[in-house]
Amino acid sequence: MFVSAILAAGGRGTRLGAPTPKQLLSVGDRSILQRSFDTLDAHDNIHEIVVALPVDIAAAPPGFLVSSRKPVRIVGGGARRQDSVALAFARTAANADVVVIHDAARPFASADLFTRVILAASRGGAAIAALQAQDTVKEATTAAGIHVVAKTISRDSIYLAQTPQAFTRQVLAEAIMQGSSLGVATDEATLAERAGHPVRLVDGEASNIKITTEHDLRVSQAMARGREPGARSQESLLRIGTGYDLHRLGPGRKLIIGGVEISHELGLVGHSDADVLCHAITDAILGAAAQGDIGRHFPDTDPAWKGADSIGLLKRAVEIVRTAGFVVSNIDAVVIAERPKMAPHIDAMRRKLSDAMGIDISAVSVKGKTNEQVGALGRNEAIAVHAIAMLSPL
Repeated sequence: MFVSAILAAGGRGTRLGAPTPKQLLSVGDRSILQRSFDTLDAHDNIHEIVVALPVDIAAAPPGFLVSSRKPVRIVGGGARRQDSVALAFARTAANADVVVIHDAARPFASADLFTRVILAASRGGAAIAALQAQDTVKEATTAAGIHVVAKTISRDSIYLAQTPQAFTRQVLAEAIMQGSSLGVATDEATLAERAGHPVRLVDGEASNIKITTEHDLRVSQAMARGREPGARSQESLLRIGTGYDLHRLGPGRKLIIGGVEISHELGLVGHSDADVLCHAITDAILGAAAQGDIGRHFPDTDPAWKGADSIGLLKRAVEIVRTAGFVVSNIDAVVIAERPKMAPHIDAMRRKLSDAMGIDISAVSVKGKTNEQVGALGRNEAIAVHAIAMLSPL
């Protein structure tokens, strides 16, 4: 499957209020544009990249765009985002099976997110990354010049769209044609919907923030510090939390640890998927920010969390501590299990956890230990985890 990528960077980010175009501002050791480009450039399933830039920048592009290991084409953008994407689409390879579009202003989208969105589009024609709403959603109306609640909307059906968004070439061509005749749309998925194509939803990432305001830029700077190996904040402002969890093992359950399903005759018993590693890390993160524990936010008395994916709960915990003014810097955890052996699965767990928390995999440590056949853990009746989390201020 041949995949073309469009990196939408044709605007200037005037809402940020900076004299420099937003995409050229530095976040950590690289510009916003380079961070997004580097993810595409390193992705094994993306075969070419078309970058839409403001016309003056396109005339003298940054050096990293012209030294890529894969074909890169640069186009001058249009007046609107959809115009820039249309101009870029015209320069994609005619034999592209799937075209994936990403906003350069989202520099922390993971490679795994691109993979999942591309795969969903190849199967269904169109797919977008999106986050399900976590807060109660209100529809507003205006009465006497004051905004008041008109009604409450079920958050179960509300998703917040992100990029990447991917389409088969034919679907995107039809969507862009719709855009040329039906006016403004904020993303290509809207155009695909207008053209009558179903758009699949793929679980997005809480860390995949869009840099629009000065506050977003400050958050991104803090996230970049957390992703860079060896980076440190002022020690007096660091927060440290501990987490512990234990679940019994029983028949007829999947064994899921750190978001990874492990083949075993027994699984962990619990209200959710009983992912003991995610639960301990979630408690450590919440504790470091003094935001309670997993039982407070996701109680086992609430049917909403029945069978819940604990990687999703971990993502929600990251959002909770971000709202409190912190980002995750690093995690250290030990899984205590007599069987099965954890070693073959550690790297997969670290990848899942790092993606969920929006930090570099080098900042996630997971170790496996036995209990030397002592007690319930040693008799293979349960699995326990101890975890420590360090948070940095935004």
